Amino acid sequence: MPELPETETIARDLDRAISGSRITDVRVKRSDVLREVDPRQLRRRVVGTIIQRAWRRAKLIVLDLSSGDRIVVQPRFTGALLIDTGRLADAERRYSTIEFVLENTRSLHYRDIRRLGTVTVMDDRRFAGYSGSLGYEPLDSGFTIERLSVILRSSRQAVKRVLMDQRRIVGVGNIYANEVLWRGGIDPSRPASTLSADEVARLHGELRDVLESAVRARGTSFRDYRDASGERGSFANQLQAYGREGERCDRCGRRLVATHAIDGRSTVFCWGCQR
Repeated sequence: MPELPETETIARDLDRAISGSRITDVRVKRSDVLREVDPRQLRRRVVGTIIQRAWRRAKLIVLDLSSGDRIVVQPRFTGALLIDTGRLADAERRYSTIEFVLENTRSLHYRDIRRLGTVTVMDDRRFAGYSGSLGYEPLDSGFTIERLSVILRSSRQAVKRVLMDQRRIVGVGNIYANEVLWRGGIDPSRPASTLSADEVARLHGELRDVLESAVRARGTSFRDYRDASGERGSFANQLQAYGREGERCDRCGRRLVATHAIDGRSTVFCWGCQR
C-alpha cells in the first residue's frame, strides 16, 4: 500500500506536471472505484475545471479544482495516478479505471489492478470533515517530541499499532513502522505507554528521518507502486528490517525474525537489540 513517502512523491510529481491544466473530459472504465459520486456526477463536477494544485493528506492524493471541489484519491494496495503523454505502457493502460483527459493531448489515469483504491469528489465542507478525522502529519513542524509523547502515553497498545493508527498519526504503514522501530531499537510489541522520554525522542527522530529519506528516494517499490511517470522508488535498497526476515541484523548480527502476532501483518524485528 502506498504510504506517506509514495503518496508525497506522486503528489509532488503531479503538482509540477499538471497544475494549471484544464480537465476536458472524463472516461470512467471501472465505476466500482468511485465513492460518493457516480460517473455522471463525476463528469458534471470536474469537466471544464482547472487543476490548481496537487498535494497529499495522510495517504491521500488531493487535486484542488478551480470550482472549489477536490478530487480525492486513496490508492490503497495497487492504485497509482499516472500521467499519459501518449507513451504510457499498454500494461499500465490496461488497468486504467478512470481517465481524466487534459488539454494538450495528455491524460491522467487512475490505474488500479485490484481496484481496492477509491476516487471521489468532495467540496470544502466534506473534505474538512474527512480530513479532521485523521491524525497528525509526522513531517509537519507541529508534530513535536512532546506531541508524540502525548499520543504514546495515552495507549497501552503495541507501539507499532499506535504508529500505524491513522486517527493518531497519518501516513505510516507496515513498511515504515517496521523500519522506524528497528532503527530506534524498540520492540514493536511493547505497550506504547511504557516508552521512556529518551525512547520517545529517539523514535520521533527516526520516524522523521526514515520518512524524509524515503521521500528523497521516491518511495519503496516491491511490486505495484509506481510514481506519476510509472517509475519505481528506490528506498527498498535502504531497508534494514522490512522484508529481511531470516537475514542478519545489521546492528547486532542476530537473525531477524518475523511475526504476525502484533497486528496480523508481517512484523520483522531483532530479538537481540530491539527492547
